[in-house]
Amino acid sequence: MATVVFADLVGSTGIFERLGDETAGRFVTQLTTALSKTFEQHKGRVVKLLGDGLFVVFKEEGDAIMACVAIQKRLVEKPIYPGGMGNPVQMQMGVESGEVVEIEGDCYGDAVNSAARLADLAGADQILTSQRVHEALAPPQRTQLRSLGPIYLRGKAEATEVYRVEWQPERDAEATVMGVSMFGGLRQDACLELMLAGSTIEVQPRGERVTIGRSMTADLSINDSRVSRIHATVEWRGGHYVLTDNSSFGTWVYMGNQPEPVVLRRTECYLVGSGQIALGCDRTAEEPPIALFSVKT
Repeated sequence: MATVVFADLVGSTGIFERLGDETAGRFVTQLTTALSKTFEQHKGRVVKLLGDGLFVVFKEEGDAIMACVAIQKRLVEKPIYPGGMGNPVQMQMGVESGEVVEIEGDCYGDAVNSAARLADLAGADQILTSQRVHEALAPPQRTQLRSLGPIYLRGKAEATEVYRVEWQPERDAEATVMGVSMFGGLRQDACLELMLAGSTIEVQPRGERVTIGRSMTADLSINDSRVSRIHATVEWRGGHYVLTDNSSFGTWVYMGNQPEPVVLRRTECYLVGSGQIALGCDRTAEEPPIALFSVKT
């Protein structure tokens, strides 16, 4: 058993475009080398550097979470600016534990794949982890985790309950726990109302799958370059309404009053209560294409 961490630099493509390959490459190498030392100080072993990220393994889940939190806090308290200008460096992290097979210094296994998927799902400054890690943590650390509910990770047949590590309590204090009401399923007569660009559609249990996108043939259509032709789909599955992202740029889902979104990149999540679905960008972007949803029970 081992605990796997994937830590990825947010927006690395923009850094390379702005600084040029040579300068950006040198900057990223210096950054990942410095972060490696922090992981090692927390009993982690850096398996390899991934260009703009790191792949690290730990023996204990608690050490992995502590290392990730230490790095996120360091980047906030002492911001690092690529080339001395622009936006500060931000990291997105995924943590999973399970059986890991080591072959010639590299590591393989389901936990490795899941940690990578969680890192992809995480937003800037976020650490996402799983039910398995949550259960293994000591009670004080466990209180730092907040459920985002069951989410379908790419390549997984079953939903994984995903947790966000609240390493910034003042920022996450208003976040709602979405997972509590989700396991029992919805009433069989619950319908889902979707509104986008002046159009409204109702999705019924066991009804047809609904498509959202830029295509004129989509059930809900919006003409915006950030939106893929068939950007996302919504369907009733297993007692829940499931939103699936099929897009190039991703989908940001805001549940209720939750300030932090669930970021989907070719992944899925349940739609619960009411909220917003930002297509191709988050809702802080200029004139974002946003669909509103509401589950009527």
